[in-house]
Amino acid sequence: MTKKMKKIGVMTSGGDAPGMNAAIRAIVRACTYYNIECVGIYRGYQGLIEGDFVNLNARSVSNIINRGGTILKSARSKEFMTKEGRAKAYENLKRAEIDGIVLIGGDGTFTGGMIFNEEYNFPCIGVPGTIDNDIFGTNYTIGYDTALNTVVQAIDKIRDTASSHNRLFFVEVMGRDAGFIALNAGVGAGAEEILIPEENMGLDRLLESLKRTKRSGKSSSIVVIAEGDKIGKNVFELANYVEENLKQYEVRVSVLGHMQRGGSPSCFDRVLASRLGVKAVELLLDGKSNVMVGLVNNKVETTELELAVKGHHAINKELIRVSDMMSI
Repeated sequence: MTKKMKKIGVMTSGGDAPGMNAAIRAIVRACTYYNIECVGIYRGYQGLIEGDFVNLNARSVSNIINRGGTILKSARSKEFMTKEGRAKAYENLKRAEIDGIVLIGGDGTFTGGMIFNEEYNFPCIGVPGTIDNDIFGTNYTIGYDTALNTVVQAIDKIRDTASSHNRLFFVEVMGRDAGFIALNAGVGAGAEEILIPEENMGLDRLLESLKRTKRSGKSSSIVVIAEGDKIGKNVFELANYVEENLKQYEVRVSVLGHMQRGGSPSCFDRVLASRLGVKAVELLLDGKSNVMVGLVNNKVETTELELAVKGHHAINKELIRVSDMMSI
């Protein structure tokens, strides 16, 4: 392997996700293995603009593989959306003698890297870190598995109360544009109905389904709803509508919110982050750029950043069919 680079930067951007620290650790230690320097960039693109850098070595990332969040912090940066902001970022990278950068984040992070690469031909490799699992070019994103487990555990606890009080619970999970968390966690937790942005169930069909559930003898039900579902303006209005039209139900709402992003990453996310982090460093050393590393059929593959951002990660239709059968 030809080592053309002497120093690699790493940053996390966008929403945090469990496993980001494991990815940082893998990148730093891969750099150490190949005898090159690694620089951490605090607060994403904003830190890039402000030159908020720190030298990292193998000991700097000890005992972080089990920690949620990101030790490098994360922040949105409107300034990086301007040419002037990106020019500052480039000057800081050159001043620090950083030869390439690994970007851990989602589609917004990759869009910024893609534009930066086009303007300055600066080597960038993307590592998908987002709980939403909505990035094309990988079966799983870092943080998704942990978020699923967090949601399922929460729904299990909510079901205890639902069954004790004969209630219908609407449980809202993250997923503004994608229903991966809602669909998989809903099936895993045995939800009676699952509402996702990709499938518009409609109010009438939802009511009929809940009536059928009641007739079958169920005294309590769980409906998992992605925050981006189009069936109602919001989960509270939807709950009110159901309670007004189905008097036999006492309805409650639980919005899980940002708890889904936190917590110690699962073993799967730790291993995934380690594999992708190492591959990202090796790609930079091989002279590759403007691609994302991902897991496809359990193999680490690369996808052009533009395709990763613009491609469509389709929802699993088979799982939708399974969820319909399980709701009987």
